[in-house]
Amino acid sequence: TTMTTQELASAFAALCKAGQFDEAGKQYWSDDIVSCEPMPGDMARIQGRAAVDAKGAWWYANHEIHAVKVEGPYVHGDQFILRFQMDVTPKGGARMQMDEMGVYTVAGGKVVEERFFFGG
Repeated sequence: TTMTTQELASAFAALCKAGQFDEAGKQYWSDDIVSCEPMPGDMARIQGRAAVDAKGAWWYANHEIHAVKVEGPYVHGDQFILRFQMDVTPKGGARMQMDEMGVYTVAGGKVVEERFFFGG
């Protein structure tokens, strides 16, 4: 049976709260996942598991992550939201606090889109 959006959101959020972001993606992304970031350029919209994995690898290679707090999930219909509050230092940059919302769209028991919104 296919997981409901609530079930998937709860499981996905639990992995993120445990710091297992890669595992959350492995288990719950569709193969043609679309990931949208609020920025111009190559990273604004990427599609496919390999491309989104590569974006994650780039992030970890270029940022020292001191702490991440994950709140949620907040579920409505076929979507859920997670809030990420991150304490990070970009390579060669100044330590900063990031406040970000991820809106996830679910279809067929998988996350088919993740769309990020920055706060502040």
